[in-house]
Amino acid sequence: MSEELEIFKKKLLYRASYRGTKEMDILLTKFVKKYLNSFNDEQLRQLEKFLEFEDEIIYNFYNFDKVKKQIDKNKISEIFKNFKI
Repeated sequence: MSEELEIFKKKLLYRASYRGTKEMDILLTKFVKKYLNSFNDEQLRQLEKFLEFEDEIIYNFYNFDKVKKQIDKNKISEIFKNFKI
């Protein structure tokens, strides 16, 4: 695996781990740790974009299927929506 890819994955894990709310830190960290190494390059880019959303938006998407901003319907959002801790 390339060094650049490993650095990118570490950045994604960091972004998932330090969100601002403890609940989202826990949820997203567990999600990313579980799937990070199984995602292909395109899915990693989708994950990066997904992690740019604010905690409230991701929380509402996960728990209530409500979104203020459009979260892309892709493999990442589908896997996350079905993810259980």
